[in-house]
Amino acid sequence: MKRTFLYFFTALWGISLGQAQTPQRPNIVFIFSDDHAYQAISAYGSKLAQTPNIDRIAREGALLQNNVVTNSICGPSRATLLTGKYSHKNGYTVNERKFDINQPVFPESLQKNGYQTAWIGKMHLGSLPNGFDYIDVLPGQGHYYSPDFINGKRDTVRHEGKYVSNVITELSLNWLEKRDQSKPFFLVVGHKATHREWLPDIQDLGAYDGVTFPLPANFYDAYQNREAAEKQDMTIEKTMRLKEDLKVHLDYEAQRLYGEYKRFTPEQKKAFRDYYEGKVSKEFDEKKLSGKALTEWKYQRYLKDYLATAKSLDRNIGQLLDYLDQSGLSKNTVVVYASDQGFYMGEHGWFDKRFIYEESLKTPFVIRYPGVIKPGIKVAPLVSNIDWAPTILDITGTKIPPEIQGKSFLPLLKEQKPADWRKAAYYHYYEFPEPHHVYPHFGVRTDRYTLVHFYGEIERWELYDLQKDPHQLKNLYGEKSTEKITTELKSQLKQLMIDYDDQEALRLLNKLVN
Repeated sequence: MKRTFLYFFTALWGISLGQAQTPQRPNIVFIFSDDHAYQAISAYGSKLAQTPNIDRIAREGALLQNNVVTNSICGPSRATLLTGKYSHKNGYTVNERKFDINQPVFPESLQKNGYQTAWIGKMHLGSLPNGFDYIDVLPGQGHYYSPDFINGKRDTVRHEGKYVSNVITELSLNWLEKRDQSKPFFLVVGHKATHREWLPDIQDLGAYDGVTFPLPANFYDAYQNREAAEKQDMTIEKTMRLKEDLKVHLDYEAQRLYGEYKRFTPEQKKAFRDYYEGKVSKEFDEKKLSGKALTEWKYQRYLKDYLATAKSLDRNIGQLLDYLDQSGLSKNTVVVYASDQGFYMGEHGWFDKRFIYEESLKTPFVIRYPGVIKPGIKVAPLVSNIDWAPTILDITGTKIPPEIQGKSFLPLLKEQKPADWRKAAYYHYYEFPEPHHVYPHFGVRTDRYTLVHFYGEIERWELYDLQKDPHQLKNLYGEKSTEKITTELKSQLKQLMIDYDDQEALRLLNKLVN
């Protein structure tokens, strides 16, 4: 009897020891913002923006220096996150469509591997995809104040008097508290900030009023030999609206145009009026601006509102990081911060995104994985947002479905560089003519060059040497010294179209080069 008991105890102890030696599958928190430019993050070198909590993730983990997107626009970027596929494969090429929920999404693979999954905040896909045990998301673009949320039962709940970034954090913390704690989890925290029209939280109004922002080196771009850049409709000078965007003499009662402001409490409306009428509109009237002086004033106001909106975003990220620390979850939780694409902060005289040019092509991505990613590393090789899904699956020990077009960059995060890692990234943008009149285009980006072809109403090639021309002001296409590199890049572009099975683009390219 004693021998039987001893055997049982020894076996039980051995099982317990074996479990203790088996690494736990890590949790994943993926914080996903909207239109947050890497130039507006201090970890990426901004001297004027203050993002201490995003910086903390980068400091305690890795910062991707060349994370590019496949299609620089909100909804398609989110579809790429979920599917690991290009827009022509997942069917979501332009905004304001309905994502096809019948196609596989990578959170379904996580569920099969025992993960509990949730998406809270902005989703912007026109439908609610499969793969999530819990959903509580903004309808469409959502609102900054008194936002509505739709849950998995299709019930809509309005959070009266609250600011959207704070609500998203509150809902995320509630889910973390109430989740099934026997399972690892994958949580997307989808922020509305920093989307147009850049409404800061009340406590952040005027946060950057003491700052004068230097003009970007290419702010007064003349768009020489770049027809697509010249014909866009996204300039601070002409497109950015004084009233709707910059809140100069805003009519807070106009329901049709400014339904956002109908959601204010009386106290919030007073705070906005005091700031935008008592300070901003008054300054505008007193200065009597025109010409370049007006354009530069609009630029200053744009950055002040944008960065004040980002201030709340960063503060809420800090609250989430603090919770992970206090709950003990941070020891085994991967934390990612990324935006759906880049954004123009006055470069080329623009706001918005869409182009293959650097500021909208590149998006911030920082990731912390305690015990695996060495703190403070920089990842220089090209990474694409088709790689996000397979990397998460790889980190969690989940099999990567063969239909996913991206690759796991976990080796890069471990400071390894696979010999077969991509040397070039493929890009294809579709949405035209509205909004912003950016012509459809496809192109290739390498570590040094960008080659792009605009098609449709215009047919134009552009070539940039990013080493010699980082601001992308000089189109080299057609110059005698560039024949060899142009031929090489066109060959790379064609091969990428074949590899990613973009048949429509391949037909267009074959007509151009034959």
